[in-house]
Amino acid sequence: MHERERHRIILSAIQEKPVITVQDIAELTEASEATIRRDIAALHVQGKLRRVRGGAEALHPPQIGNLAARPFRVSESINIDRKRAIARAAVELCAEGDSIVINGGTTTFQMVHFMAARRLQVMTNSFAIAEHLVKHSKCTVNVPGGAIYRDQSLILSPFDNDGIRNFYGKRMFVGAQGISALGVMEPDALVIQSEQRLMRQVDELVVMVDSSKFARRSSMILCPLDRVSTLITDDGISDEAAAMIEAAGVTLLTAKPHLSAKTEEEPSVA
Repeated sequence: MHERERHRIILSAIQEKPVITVQDIAELTEASEATIRRDIAALHVQGKLRRVRGGAEALHPPQIGNLAARPFRVSESINIDRKRAIARAAVELCAEGDSIVINGGTTTFQMVHFMAARRLQVMTNSFAIAEHLVKHSKCTVNVPGGAIYRDQSLILSPFDNDGIRNFYGKRMFVGAQGISALGVMEPDALVIQSEQRLMRQVDELVVMVDSSKFARRSSMILCPLDRVSTLITDDGISDEAAAMIEAAGVTLLTAKPHLSAKTEEEPSVA
């Protein structure tokens, strides 16, 4: 990852919470802690953040009341090749005319690049996914009622009358903050509330996570593993993690990323 991209991620991350550690940033960027310390020092000199012991803090702390979920722009380019391969495999599960639900996230967002020529009925709580599909696909797009959380590009509501219960989908595609024997993990109660309402409207749940998510944990559980029909990840998954998924009765699909992958040219829409 280039220095400019690391700096963008660091500056976005400290808008999520006022103080972030060197270790946190190293995990986000997959760079060494020594590299991250140099990045923080450079951004400190530029007056873009404040260097503190063990990490960095924002010059202007984020507003209270933000979602715990990581901002879309922080995660968008992390493990992009893995996410793109996973997304391709996810779209291959869809038949023409299917009704599907796509939850907001940077891995699920990559599905849009393979949906341009498809005619699908889509419900999504992702503003970014909805906008892209409306502009660049033949899909019919439905969104729930609610407020738009700009940082996460999510449409969320704490109320049941958001329109979700009027939609039926064959499958729901969802990302996650972490995967463990306890289940699928997410960091924010409002996000989980929305996802669980969406899950009640589908027959099958497809979880899309890159292999790094098996080493991560979060504070809340979306659902146990036995609720998951299929899990799609990349070929970096460990034997131990694969055995855990298969022991739970979940169909495991692995996708091989293309390291030089770029955004694919989308077919024109008639």
